[in-house]
Amino acid sequence: MKSKILTVLSILFGLLFINAGLNKFFNYMPVPENLPEPLAKDTAAFLEISWLMPLVGFAEMAGGLLIMFRRTRALAVLIIFPVMVGILLTNIFVAPDGLPVALVIWGILLWIIYDNRRRYLPIIG
Repeated sequence: MKSKILTVLSILFGLLFINAGLNKFFNYMPVPENLPEPLAKDTAAFLEISWLMPLVGFAEMAGGLLIMFRRTRALAVLIIFPVMVGILLTNIFVAPDGLPVALVIWGILLWIIYDNRRRYLPIIG
């Protein structure tokens, strides 16, 4: 039962990140009008580096796609983890309104990491 729940959560997690990555390229989701000023400044600075947004979008799409399949979840976590750190730090320091959602997403990611912990042992020694 746990593995089925984790599979469903992994698919939803993957779809969330595929959507976020595609939005980096096609900008189909409107930016909220009441965006906090610090977040708007951070986003503008992020866009100044022309290659950074496509890189993050590609990482989100690749990680999202790979995390949906049990066989590639451990690799997907390595790809998506740096993006998740950025999401968490942004929600802690710049836009705390989104922190509850970020913590739920982190919970799913940590469950996936725990489920694949044996695959990471060769990496850490």
